[in-house]
Amino acid sequence: MIADDTLITREGLALLLTDAGVDVLGAAPDASGLMRLVAAHRPDVAIVDIRMPPTFRDEGIVAARDIRRYYPATAVLILSQHLEPAYALKMLRDYPERSGYLLKERVNDLSVLVDALRRLTDGETVVDPTIVARLMHRPRVSGGLDDLTQRERDVLAGVAEGLTNEGIARKLFISDRTVESHVANVFGKLKLTDDAHSHRRVLAALAFLREASDS
Repeated sequence: MIADDTLITREGLALLLTDAGVDVLGAAPDASGLMRLVAAHRPDVAIVDIRMPPTFRDEGIVAARDIRRYYPATAVLILSQHLEPAYALKMLRDYPERSGYLLKERVNDLSVLVDALRRLTDGETVVDPTIVARLMHRPRVSGGLDDLTQRERDVLAGVAEGLTNEGIARKLFISDRTVESHVANVFGKLKLTDDAHSHRRVLAALAFLREASDS
């Protein structure tokens, strides 16, 4: 399901995703229309712009939170041209699993968008690398991540982006086994146990985003 007030964006996304093998069940120009479509079709993922009619402020975020609250099986991907980490955190604090935020420029690489949709349906979190980079370079106050080494923080930033261990290894030019070791260390230092009722990668990403935003 797609919600965007711009006709060209809605139709363009629908066409691109259909060509990539994604079933697009419908598209709406506003949040109220999106909610009706989600209620009727219960899609795997809803792609939502932040600013939509009538006020063009945070209608998309409100709709995204409502979808995660009332239709927990439906993942939500915020797709916006605005680089506003606070919006991502506002969503992830309450609904860390099956929630994501990408900038519209990522649509230039359709494979990135399709991969994000697949990750979200698997229960992961996906955050735009630009947002992660901005948070990484902000001054930090002391907090729960202080015990992490710089390399472990780099790996955790990759987790926050929604990268697999293999993807993190390629990005940092290290081996898969080294990434696995760093991820295990991160989980241990953050005291994230292997609980069937929680998703450790999601919780680790949320810890990173929360502390970075509070700095």
